[in-house]
Amino acid sequence: MTADPTTPAGARAELLELCARGLDWRVDPTRVLPDVSAARPAAVLVLFGVLDAIDAGTGEAAVARDLDVLLQRRAATLGHHAGQVAFPGGRTEPTDRSPAAAAVREAVEETGLDPSGVEVLGTLPPLAVPVSNHLVTPVPAWWTHPSQVAAVDHAETVDVFRLPVADLLDPANRASVVHERFGARVRTPAFVVDDLVVWGFTGIVLSRMFDALGWAVPWDVRREVRPPR
Repeated sequence: MTADPTTPAGARAELLELCARGLDWRVDPTRVLPDVSAARPAAVLVLFGVLDAIDAGTGEAAVARDLDVLLQRRAATLGHHAGQVAFPGGRTEPTDRSPAAAAVREAVEETGLDPSGVEVLGTLPPLAVPVSNHLVTPVPAWWTHPSQVAAVDHAETVDVFRLPVADLLDPANRASVVHERFGARVRTPAFVVDDLVVWGFTGIVLSRMFDALGWAVPWDVRREVRPPR
């Protein structure tokens, strides 16, 4: 029986299926990294849950209207990706048993979430981040028992929040960011929700996941926004 993506259980099942079949990021690491073998491994937690008494709207997206994803805003003083909206996560340590363990550990350190309420659904193929020379493994997860979260270290993270998925999928909130990377003009997907601009690595991961899950709805790819300064 096909999972019903318009329910939380169906959305979780589709995320499980996505992890099982994998995802093509359409980016060859050997073309964007000087030496793939020297790239630093990292992992991020892509944590979906059910909203707490927040009306995400009805919309037309093929996803539960009460789904959200955990994000954070990085400190403006960081050396890479300063001020950007990002998933919790960070560099893999030698003591981490797996990318999933690294993603959960980093999320606990950054947001204070209770790991006992997090169900790891699998992993997606690593995605190259050339600006910081990382290969980052996205780790989709399901928040079985949401806990309180907040920025633990304000030198790294200034805000932690749960963003409704329906808001991200709203065509009025979709756009593209055009920016320079190593002398080349690059166009990447973005999401604009109120004063938040989700772009870069996080925007790419969310956009490609929504496409692969069949959750995305048509939007104007010609609309451009400037990357936040």
